[in-house]
Amino acid sequence: MIKFSRDKVLLLHQIISQETGGDPNLRDITLLDSALESAFQTFDGKELYPTKEEKAARIGYSLISNHAFVDGNKRIGMYVLLSFLEVNGIKIRPSDEEVVRVGLATAAGEMKYEDILAWISENK
Repeated sequence: MIKFSRDKVLLLHQIISQETGGDPNLRDITLLDSALESAFQTFDGKELYPTKEEKAARIGYSLISNHAFVDGNKRIGMYVLLSFLEVNGIKIRPSDEEVVRVGLATAAGEMKYEDILAWISENK
């Protein structure tokens, strides 16, 4: 399974910020690390998020909710979610409008991890 490193996400965030605008600065590196590692947690030797879809949903949700960046948390969260799925062999094809809707709803607290996971399943 291909994981996204801190350095890769920082670079992606910088590129996205240059292309779409906004402040490219990191607000809290520990929140970024927490978001990226949250999908790989274990308890009693068992993964809490064993599938690639569960990992993608957890990473996307955490990147959006943790607010590790000054700006662009929704953009990087959705980008990493979709990219993580793709590089790990899972293709989903939501519309651009759907991606924006999910990012905004997650940031507003209207969608939780479970909702994002269901959205991924619906768009396979």
